[in-house]
Amino acid sequence: MKQWVCGWALCVGLLPLPGAWAQTPTATLIEPPAPLLPTSDRLVVDDAAAAVPPETPEMTAVLAEDGLKRTETRAVKSGGAAAGWVRAYQFGDATGAFSAYTYFRQGGRPSPVWLGSISETRLPGDELVLLSGVSVLRAHLKDSPEAVTALLSRIQIGLPKVGGPRGLSPLLPTLFPKQGLDAASIRYALGPAAYQQMGGLLPAEILGWDKSAEVATATYSGKAGHGTLTLFMYPTPQIAGERGRAMEQAINQRGQAAFGTVRLKRLGPLVEMTAGDFTPQQALTLVEAVHLNDEITFDKRMPLEFHAEIRKTYTLLQSIAAFVGLGILAALVLGVFLGGARAGIRVLQGKPAASEPEFLTIDLRGRPLPLKPLHATEQEGERG
Repeated sequence: MKQWVCGWALCVGLLPLPGAWAQTPTATLIEPPAPLLPTSDRLVVDDAAAAVPPETPEMTAVLAEDGLKRTETRAVKSGGAAAGWVRAYQFGDATGAFSAYTYFRQGGRPSPVWLGSISETRLPGDELVLLSGVSVLRAHLKDSPEAVTALLSRIQIGLPKVGGPRGLSPLLPTLFPKQGLDAASIRYALGPAAYQQMGGLLPAEILGWDKSAEVATATYSGKAGHGTLTLFMYPTPQIAGERGRAMEQAINQRGQAAFGTVRLKRLGPLVEMTAGDFTPQQALTLVEAVHLNDEITFDKRMPLEFHAEIRKTYTLLQSIAAFVGLGILAALVLGVFLGGARAGIRVLQGKPAASEPEFLTIDLRGRPLPLKPLHATEQEGERG
C-alpha cells in the first residue's frame, strides 16, 4: 500500500501542473496565399525592370473604395531583354473588380475577345486591361500578338476563382437601355473618389455612400442629341426617395443650365438622371426605358402589394352590397306578387280583399275558459 502511494505521488510530481499547461507556447502555421502571377523565365520578379507607372493618389483612393486586397507585379522578358510588365489586382468580390476595371479602361476601346469570357480593353500606348472574376490585370507588352495571347492565357488560368455571391457581377450596369448606348463608356463607382473620377456632376457628399450606394454612368448618342444617363442604386426605396430629393435640390441650387437636359425619375430603389444635350422627349424616352428585373419564384408566394389588397377589399364590399340589394329587391317583388295574388283570390270568393278578421285578429283580453270533457261526469248524469 505504501509503495502504491509513493508511486502515485511520484507520478503526480512528474506531471506538469495546470498552470504550466496554460503557459506552454503554441505555434500556429499560417500559409501564405497562392501567388497571383506565375514566375518563369519570361515573368520575372523584378520591380525595377518592370517600370510600372506609379499610382496616383486618386488611383489609390479608388482602389481602396473597391476593396483591393493585394497586388503583384512581374517584369516580362523576351530573349533576355525587357518586353514590358504585368500587374494583377485582387479584390474582395466581383463588384469591386468591375468598378476598378471601368476605372482603368477610361480612354480605351474594347478589343476583340481573345480569352473567351474575359473582358478586355486596349488603351493608348499598347496597354491592356482585363477583368477576370475578382481580379483585374494590367499589361504593357511589346511582343507579337500570338505571344501576348499565349502569355495572358497562361496568367488568366492562375488567377483566383471565387464562387457564391462574391463572384456575381453587379446588376446596375446591366440596366442601361441598349439603343444608342456606347458600351465602352460605362463607368461603375462604389465611392466618392471613383464617382468624381468618372466625371460625376452632382456633389459626391449628397449621394449617400454610407448607405451602400452604387452609381453607374453611360453615354448615349442619337440623331436628336447626345448625353449621359446616370443610375443610382440604393438598398431600399425609402433611401432612394430621400437621396432623389437631395439631388433635385442640388440641381435647382446650381441651375439646370450647368447640367443640360435634366430628367429625374425614381423607380423603387433606383434613381435615374439624364444630363447633356438630349431633347426633352429623348430624355423622357431614355428614363422610361429603364426597367428593374422582376424576380419570379415558384417555391414561395410573391408578396402582395398594398394597392392589390385595397382593391380586393373594395371588390369584396361591392359584392356584399350588391347581394344585399338584390335580396331586398327580390323580397319586395315576391311580397307584391304573393300579396296581390292572395287579394285577387279573396275578391273572387266574395270576401273583402284588405281584411280577414278570422285570421288576422287575435283576442287576448279575456281569460281562457276551462276545457269541457268529452264525456259527461257522473254528477251531470244524475242531474240529467
